[in-house]
Amino acid sequence: MADALSWGQIFGRIFVQFIPVWIALVVLFAVSIAFKRRLGLYGKLFDSPIGMIGFALVMFWVFTAFFAQMIMTQDPLTQVSGMKNALPGMPVKGSDGAFYLLGGDNLARDVFSRMVAGSTIVVQIAPLATAFAFMVGVTLGLPAGYYGGKLDTTLSFLANLILAFPVILLFYLLVTPEIAQSGLPQYMGMVLFLFPLIFLIVLVNSRLYVKPQLRNMLIAGIVVIGGWIYLALLSEPDTIFNPLPAALDFISVPSNILIVFVSVVFVNAPTVFRIIRGLVLDIKTRDYVAASQTRGEGPWYIMLWEILPNARGPLIVDFCLRIGYTTILLGTLGFFGLGLSPESPDWGSTINAGRKLLAAFPHPAVVPALALMSLVLGLNLLADGLREESLKD
Repeated sequence: MADALSWGQIFGRIFVQFIPVWIALVVLFAVSIAFKRRLGLYGKLFDSPIGMIGFALVMFWVFTAFFAQMIMTQDPLTQVSGMKNALPGMPVKGSDGAFYLLGGDNLARDVFSRMVAGSTIVVQIAPLATAFAFMVGVTLGLPAGYYGGKLDTTLSFLANLILAFPVILLFYLLVTPEIAQSGLPQYMGMVLFLFPLIFLIVLVNSRLYVKPQLRNMLIAGIVVIGGWIYLALLSEPDTIFNPLPAALDFISVPSNILIVFVSVVFVNAPTVFRIIRGLVLDIKTRDYVAASQTRGEGPWYIMLWEILPNARGPLIVDFCLRIGYTTILLGTLGFFGLGLSPESPDWGSTINAGRKLLAAFPHPAVVPALALMSLVLGLNLLADGLREESLKD
């Protein structure tokens, strides 16, 4: 059997495994810096050292998720006999030249490969769930701030009611087996997933209301394609809502992933609503909004094409921060064993499994913890860089 690797050899091999990521980062930064003056706020990000560091950390994990199959050295779910709690750099028994670069966990699975596989779960769920939460918050926050009155009072009360609930307790309620079997998360998904469709339809209608033929064609496309995606997201075999046949259901979202996704959207949407509402209350008093009203523009045109673009700076910053919060929430759910399956390589579940033997074998818990910390740190630094540059506009 081969000898165990030294730490220098371990880091060297890890560096080699990440070569696709290094190449992608170099190409991305080279192209972005070369054309940064044409790329708006994104281009200005490269004038901020803090923003560049944060962007590099975030894109490192994005590219890691994209190239995960090339980077992983083992199957993240495979248990290898004799590799239980193996130390970093140990050769894999019965293999020819393979190593557990960052050791094995208490079920003899490769910690390095599980860390890489865990990034795919975070990168898939966190940004998409945050985007859905923003769709809900924007669609409800714009009219609440613009119209005010009873609509604002009612929506603000509902948002405050949700925010008043302890987040962890709310997650416990949403992902418990009894609640999951009742179909409540799927019913919630049926409501929450409608908001992107509503937002896009209103967006197109408000912009192209003077071109009815083009408007009707685009809205029909949104309804057909968006409706298909909407049904595919919710349709799963052996559930209460399964309207699509298997041949048309091109998106497979396991019930446990759907529960986590809906829970994250439901928790984040009220906070986004309050941010949007506050921005609208301020911006709607500006002169250019009054000028639009004088021209006879409709309320939704003013909200979507006058107010919302002028709120983009704070919203972009909050979007980056909220992805970080969502990443932490996903880790928290995994840590408590809620939602995701126990064998899932997500970082929260991996940390929870590794903490039981933390004193004797720290690497199964420390590695995913550092990965989670670096991604959240990158998102926070990216948000700081974007905030710094947006204030210069």
